[in-house]
Amino acid sequence: MIVDLPDTTTSKISKSLVKIREEGGAVALGRVLTLVIVTSLGEEEDAIEAANDASREHPMRVIVVSTDTANDGMNTGRGARLDAQIRVGGDAGASEVVVLRAYGAAASDQEGLVTGLLLSDAPVVVWWPGAAPDDVSKSDLGRIATRRITDSSNQPNPYEALLRRAESYAPGDTDFAWTRLTLWRAQLAAVLDQPPYEPVTAIEVSGASDSPSTLLLAAWLRHQLQVPVKYGLLSRSNGSSGIHGVILTRESGDIELVRDVPNVARLSQPNQPTHDLSLPRRNLRDCLAEELRRLDPDDLYGEVISQGLSELLESKDAGVRDAV
Repeated sequence: MIVDLPDTTTSKISKSLVKIREEGGAVALGRVLTLVIVTSLGEEEDAIEAANDASREHPMRVIVVSTDTANDGMNTGRGARLDAQIRVGGDAGASEVVVLRAYGAAASDQEGLVTGLLLSDAPVVVWWPGAAPDDVSKSDLGRIATRRITDSSNQPNPYEALLRRAESYAPGDTDFAWTRLTLWRAQLAAVLDQPPYEPVTAIEVSGASDSPSTLLLAAWLRHQLQVPVKYGLLSRSNGSSGIHGVILTRESGDIELVRDVPNVARLSQPNQPTHDLSLPRRNLRDCLAEELRRLDPDDLYGEVISQGLSELLESKDAGVRDAV
């Protein structure tokens, strides 16, 4: 069910939610958190679809704050105005979705827009699928959030965006560039947990030139293993997307985990047969669902983004290998 509320207020939206629940029973009360999605006008649907899918694992209230970023939230042609849409039932997965489209001065106070719609005594998670403030923890919505999710890969310059995240990191921040590493980190840890238990002496990581996950993977490996790491950048014109591969050098030979084709990686180890492993590039739903499983700060991400990244970039042994 979809209910449109043109030219409305937060108070009217809240009353409409209560009315829908009382009259239709369409909105359940068993919500575990409030997810606030901050996006641009016309770019809401992909994020809403991901949130609806994730809500089957994490029942929640989804509040979408959509503004005209081209005019810094000040659309003078329409004046101060708030249009809303409530989606429940089959149109909202296991969540209830409130879409707020703010124009003019109504878009200048994002915290005020959502305050009256937050679930009582429930954690607040804020997600910026696209553009995000330079310091998300000090932004209007970031200040009220338990977790703050960004996505460096969706920025015009992913590497610069990742460095901004590092400079402004605060406990509770996370980025989908890190979440996309979960399968890679798990597979590499499993390989190193097998005989012959030799120390790794050198590491090489390669990935697409617009993949901040490549840099984070290199930073994680250097921070955890404290060995030299080289990272290479591959041109997307050559078909590269995301992380391409990792080579771990040990005395007995190299361990190679390389993804030459989408979703499948090849694992090669000394004195063992080569294996093909499922290693897909994770979609928005998977990344969001994983981040919502924990509402406490991700300490490992904090170490990697605030310490490991600077260790990698400042180390004399790192070096960038142009792999175009």
